[in-house]
Amino acid sequence: MNKTGLSDKKCILIADDDVDDREMIKAAFDESGLVYPLCFVENGEELVQFLKRKGKYADDLKYPFPHIVLLDLNMPKKDGREALKEIKTDSELRTLPVVVLTTSTEENDILKSYELGVNSYVIKPVTYKGLVEFTKVFQRYWLHISELPYING
Repeated sequence: MNKTGLSDKKCILIADDDVDDREMIKAAFDESGLVYPLCFVENGEELVQFLKRKGKYADDLKYPFPHIVLLDLNMPKKDGREALKEIKTDSELRTLPVVVLTTSTEENDILKSYELGVNSYVIKPVTYKGLVEFTKVFQRYWLHISELPYING
């Protein structure tokens, strides 16, 4: 256990297909003093495999089960909308907190995400400074203030 009361063996899982966005997100979390490991997947199929511990994601040491998921909506293979629906309709995964972090400002995407059970919807900041601020606020709220459910992944 660490100072937040959560196991150190869990991670923040980020599902985003854009390599530049993943690198900027990682750098922003590093700059904001993240104490949890980050794990990354590139599409919705990998996200679901990761959460269901399938294939290479069955290795709990290399791929610890996440505390929370940051989800981009626009990804190949299975997009974030499809993955979100699958997560929130799965009896073992539905309580896992999912925060959409996307460039989409479409009202329909926002509404549909909440209808599917997303816990929060955030428009990706357009500057690195904005992304660092997001990571600070995200950590403070989701990892220090709110109580997250324990999900045995």
